[in-house]
Amino acid sequence: MRGEVSVVRRLSAELLGSALLAAVVVGSGIAAQRLSPDDVGLQLLENALATALGLPVLILLFATVSGSHFNPVVTLVDVLTGGRRWTDAAGYVPAQIIGCIGGAILANLMFGDRAVSISTTERLTPGTFLAEVVATAGLVMVIFVLARTGRHPLIAWTVGAYIGAAYFFTSSTSFANPAITVGRMFSDTFAGIAPSSVPAFVLAQVVGGAVGLGLARALVPGPVPREVLA
Repeated sequence: MRGEVSVVRRLSAELLGSALLAAVVVGSGIAAQRLSPDDVGLQLLENALATALGLPVLILLFATVSGSHFNPVVTLVDVLTGGRRWTDAAGYVPAQIIGCIGGAILANLMFGDRAVSISTTERLTPGTFLAEVVATAGLVMVIFVLARTGRHPLIAWTVGAYIGAAYFFTSSTSFANPAITVGRMFSDTFAGIAPSSVPAFVLAQVVGGAVGLGLARALVPGPVPREVLA
């Protein structure tokens, strides 16, 4: 499929899909904060449920155009497993980051907030750093173990289920994505993250991606079928 889709269409799909993902994450966070102002647990549940439902839809929507990465770690792992070239990553990663920033701004505007409000929510602790390693490693394992075992149709919904669960079983609420981490910096709301926490979160996600790739290769040796994230 890759050879049949133009670079412009693929990059547009990654930008738009990333923007919609950020709008889902940030927008549902803002809505949860307003609907349940006195119950943080309920806010997290509402945010997680919207993300768990919205993410698979976006993956299925854009899969045949760009592969629906929406995540620099997924793109880099795909490159390392031979699914894409480094030139693809050079376009995908900026598109994902710009898209997530745009999606966060869109969410702010939809709820009547300022277009840009830099988050003041400090999230970095030793525990949340470890949590981001675990969350990202798990995400990479879900995608690439399913791909290596030929179960591609399950990836979209399994990724949504995993991320929804990881909102609760990780102390960081499972960002697991450098692009969405940067995007969430631009919304001082329930879903936001302070700029000072972003570099360490991104580092943890890159480490988690490497761990996840190593585990996926150990569990299911051999090349990834070309159908994965095609």
